[in-house]
Amino acid sequence: MKNKPIIAPSILSADFASLGSQVDTCLRSGGDWVHFDVMDNSFVPNLTLGPMVCRSLRDYGIEAPIDVHLMTYNIGNLITDFAKAGATLISIHPESTPHLDSSINLIKDNGCKAGVVLNPATSISTLEFVINKIDLVLIMSVNPGFGGQKFIKNSLNKIRKVREIIDTSKLDIRLQVDGGITLENIQNVAEAGADTFVSGSAIFKGKDMKKTITEMRNLIRTSYQ
Repeated sequence: MKNKPIIAPSILSADFASLGSQVDTCLRSGGDWVHFDVMDNSFVPNLTLGPMVCRSLRDYGIEAPIDVHLMTYNIGNLITDFAKAGATLISIHPESTPHLDSSINLIKDNGCKAGVVLNPATSISTLEFVINKIDLVLIMSVNPGFGGQKFIKNSLNKIRKVREIIDTSKLDIRLQVDGGITLENIQNVAEAGADTFVSGSAIFKGKDMKKTITEMRNLIRTSYQ
């Protein structure tokens, strides 16, 4: 059974010259969470945001959950630093740590919810021995590293399989999808089983954030009927 749908705009596509006000506007326009893409130019070929930016959003007055996606190596210190900076949930890639179980424990020990990220070619078998410890599974529907990529259609099959795993577990785990989510495909993603939707370019690069988010929510709602 899917959770109440959540839309998590990715600030990777926001205007960093006015980040605080733009994130605030996005949330007032209907966004639920703030999705925070962290890249180190090593695990993925791009360099983006650090804990200070997370803290600056909290200092600005952003109270919504901040959903941190670590696309980095050396995640130990980053987990601790982002937790201190105000992160609500921290998601990590199995490939980024030699000890996935310990890294999940570290996230929890620092007071945050924990997520595991599956890249397009990462096996869902990774979930078998950590499913009882996590709060979210994030399926990447593009190869991580850059915003604005096209949705990989085969991701729908992976979403369906992970939805079955979550439902069988009977645990309260969200199924998040990130990568190329637009008005054209969000309903298909929801019908496949996702309940948490990351979208950057479609929201921040559009002409009307409120209209886009409202239309997305209406399309998601159709999949719940």
